Order: sequence, then C-alpha cells, then structure tokens
Amino acid sequence: MSYKIVRKEDLNPQVFLMEIEAPLVAKKAEPGQFVILRIDEFGERVPFTVSDFDREKGTVTIIIQAVGKTTKDLAAMKAGESILDFAGPLGMPTPLDHIKKVAIIGGGLGTAIAYPQAKKLKSLGADVTVITGFRNKELIILEDEMKAVSNKLIITTDDGSNGLQGFVTDRLKEEIEAGEKFDEVIAIGPLVMMRAVCRVTEQYNIPTTVSMNPVMIDGTGMCGGCRVIVGGETKFACVDGPDFDGHKIDWDAALKRSQMFKPYEKRSCEEGRCRITGKEHCNA
Repeated sequence: MSYKIVRKEDLNPQVFLMEIEAPLVAKKAEPGQFVILRIDEFGERVPFTVSDFDREKGTVTIIIQAVGKTTKDLAAMKAGESILDFAGPLGMPTPLDHIKKVAIIGGGLGTAIAYPQAKKLKSLGADVTVITGFRNKELIILEDEMKAVSNKLIITTDDGSNGLQGFVTDRLKEEIEAGEKFDEVIAIGPLVMMRAVCRVTEQYNIPTTVSMNPVMIDGTGMCGGCRVIVGGETKFACVDGPDFDGHKIDWDAALKRSQMFKPYEKRSCEEGRCRITGKEHCNA
C-alpha cells in the first residue's frame, strides 16, 4: 500500500504543506497526535505532527520544514506522487474538552501544530487567543487559517517586520497583565520558547501544556529514544505524550538531548547514501 500526495503547497521559503491520502489515519486522528512516515523502502522513519485532517476526504495534512535528509527528499516530491508508509495516528490526543478560555502559543513551525488545537477548541465553544512568533514577516504561516479559528490573533516577529516586534512571551505577559484570565496556556514550538512560556505562566499559576518533539524511531515506546523527564520520572513522548505539563519538564535535560544527534543528521544528509546497501537515498 502507498499513500498519495494529493496537494503540496509552499508556505514560505523553508516550509511546505503536504496533504496525504490516508483514510484510516484521518478517521481516527485528533489534535496533538502524530504520524510516522517513510518515503520508500530505503527511507528513515520520521515523525510529523498532524496539522489538519479531513475525515470526509480521507486526508491528513502535515507541515514540513526542509532541514534534513528526509525533509529535503519530501520537498523534492510533487502532488500525485506517493510515499510508502504513513503510520498513525500515534501518541495521545491533547485533552481539550475542559478548557473554556485559552492562550495558544505557536513558535515558528510550531504554529502548524498549534492550528488543530485552536480549531478544535473553537469548535467546542472556547474563547481562543492565539499568539504566534516568527523571526520575520517572510516566515509567517497559516495567518488566515488562525484568524478563522481564534477570537484574537496576535502575530509578533523578532525584527518587527510585520508591525509588532518582540517575543511571544512579551505578548503573553501583556494579555495576562491586561486582565485576561486563561484557564490554560498551550505552547508549541522550539524548546527554548516553550521553556520561556512556562517561566512566565509559573509566575501567574496558569496550567501550561507543551508539545515535546524528541527523536523518535518506532513510535511505540520500545526504542526509548524519545525519553523526557517529567516530574522526575522518565516518560516516552511517543506513547505518554507528546503533550506534557510544561511546569514539570526537566528542560535542561530536554535541551541537551535535542542536540545529541545533530552531527549524525548532518552527516546523513551529506553522505546521501545507505552505508549498508550503498543505494542513494537523499536528494539534498
């Protein structure tokens, strides 16, 4: 069985969207869950959080930044082509039913993961404030989509090129100090951003959920690659998460682990071939 790419769209110079025909995954997918795909029999297994799904069409949308071997291979593919494996939905859905007023924080590509959370909460009748942050105006994604699923959308950039300058934490503080009473904050993005958000919400005693994205291999908790320390206990992001209480994350350990495989990822893309079979497997 293969999975057809029914739509591909560039969102900015680094990020693109793929809508994949996967009826069984679309039937069960919920916000917060992810899939693991493999382009072909020589490809690596790579996880991507579900950015959207359409149960009627039987499609699942993922949003990808072309930074490594497999993501660059995916960037070279076109609508109408197919990938070999698309396993999911995996992980635990984000608990959302109890939330009435929420601030959803998306940092960069994390905005793609924050979108289904905002969409589901808006459909449940929650008051949704979305705060997204990007380095500059050129990198902004999903602006129209986020407007449609939020009561208030705040977009900030590091350089002020979109009008509002600063970090997502600056905007979150402004909202809280202006009197907004959030039941919960959901933060999705780079580890340093999520840690910074948690430091802010701790001051105001606001429950905060973060989405962790450590290295995953099998997606079933067997390999142990996605270990996260939460409240002093070892959890596996693929089966216990990927969402966790941000105030209980050991951020120092998470940041250290996130850098462990960088040299291997770089070498894999540079070599561009399997060292066992000798076959080419990278278009980078």
